[in-house]
Amino acid sequence: MLVLMMSIRFKKITMNRITFLLTFSVISCFYTSICAQNNKKPNLLIIHTDEHNLRTLGAYRETMSKEQAEMWGKGNIVETPNIDSIAKEGALALNWYATSPVCTPSRASMVTGLYPVATGSPVNDMPLNDDVITFGQILKDNGYATSYVGKWHLDGEDKPGFEPARKFGFDHNRYMMNRGHWKILKEDVEGVKVDQEISKYGGGVFVQEKANEESFTTDFLVNRALKILNQDKDKPFCLMLSIPDPHGPDQVRAPYNTMYTHLKFEDPRTMHTPNAINPGWVNKNGKKNVAKKIKQNAMAQYYGMVKCIDDNIGRLLKFLKDNNLEENTIVVFTSDHGDLLGEHGKLNKGVPYETSARVAFLLKYPEKVMAGKQIEKAYTMADFTPTVLGLMGVDLSSYNFHGTNASVDFNNKKKKIVDDRIVYITNANKRWVAAVNNQYKLVLSPKDKPWLFDLKRDPDELVNYYNDEAYSAIAKKMEAELYAQMEKYKEPLKKRAILK
Repeated sequence: MLVLMMSIRFKKITMNRITFLLTFSVISCFYTSICAQNNKKPNLLIIHTDEHNLRTLGAYRETMSKEQAEMWGKGNIVETPNIDSIAKEGALALNWYATSPVCTPSRASMVTGLYPVATGSPVNDMPLNDDVITFGQILKDNGYATSYVGKWHLDGEDKPGFEPARKFGFDHNRYMMNRGHWKILKEDVEGVKVDQEISKYGGGVFVQEKANEESFTTDFLVNRALKILNQDKDKPFCLMLSIPDPHGPDQVRAPYNTMYTHLKFEDPRTMHTPNAINPGWVNKNGKKNVAKKIKQNAMAQYYGMVKCIDDNIGRLLKFLKDNNLEENTIVVFTSDHGDLLGEHGKLNKGVPYETSARVAFLLKYPEKVMAGKQIEKAYTMADFTPTVLGLMGVDLSSYNFHGTNASVDFNNKKKKIVDDRIVYITNANKRWVAAVNNQYKLVLSPKDKPWLFDLKRDPDELVNYYNDEAYSAIAKKMEAELYAQMEKYKEPLKKRAILK
């Protein structure tokens, strides 16, 4: 009897211990799983466009007056719900500027966190210095699968220059294209090729019937990006997709080529201002990039390119959602510079006016960035690398960036950031330098007297407040900060050249 009781007691103790061990094991596994999720490296998807006017994006139009939002006529807008969703689910930076509003220097600053002169690429078609470190290299060193798809424009004059030998940390660069704006691409065993006659400009002879959702450049590149994302979805990844549109030539495939041809585009209010009242750095006397009348078809095609981009971005966002990658992936949408599209009588970029120098910057990261955040604080492309890497938790202590790590502005609990920060932007050809904050812009140039714009009072940038006594303290503050940053970052345009 005693033996039986001891046996029963032993079994009970054993069962209790087994139950305890099983419970502990389950809890331990659950805790380990939660910790693993919390410690999982965030992915990074960057979507980058070329020569993109802010007024063609709904998220930015919503922050403008109707007069500003509809610059080319009442109701003449293009809807961009997929791009806008990034801001609705994350943050919208209202004052993000190209360090220099042309392709190469802006891109150089973006990928390095440095001002253009320090990268070897202060003007178009100058290659990056071999020794610069990009965010791609940093993430590769931190265990990421790194890929670059689309226009690069940092490898000198090679054109189109697919799959450059210098990868700068982007291990998968088969679909990296140095420069050019061809509209139809193809791929075979030898690699990627332009599938149209090549012109000097780089646009080629566009054959409308030949372009489709497989061959049109925007679609082609997004298809390849999706393929890479699918390959890398089970490991930490960084993919930058740089779409060459809506840069000219203004051509897009069907059905986008006819979506906006019914609109009657109007000349922008600022198109016909007399040269006598324009700043000297505008340069409306030359033949290049001067607009005397809005071109109806060119605008319709530009809108079509934007719509094609937005639809393709929808495909990328859907992939993240369908593969449960949404919560742990930072998605950034931005551009290298703007496009004036006739404002101030100019086309394209290169001047400090808002729709040339100010660029889109939308970022979502559901785990850390609150939805609907707006940031009015000023930044430049030099801030991109340290800020995004900061959000990803990368140790930045061994890197000497010119830009600042603004990750705290994105991941704090404030719905709106309005801090007064003055940033410096420059021109590739030493025509001007500018200081900008969330309201004012000071432009200094050897070509003219100083110009001070009040962007809230005069969003069309037509009035010079520099000699207005009410703005004296502001002008002095902006000027002092601009000269300090010019010296700090070794600006090629010297103070003496401006003052002479």
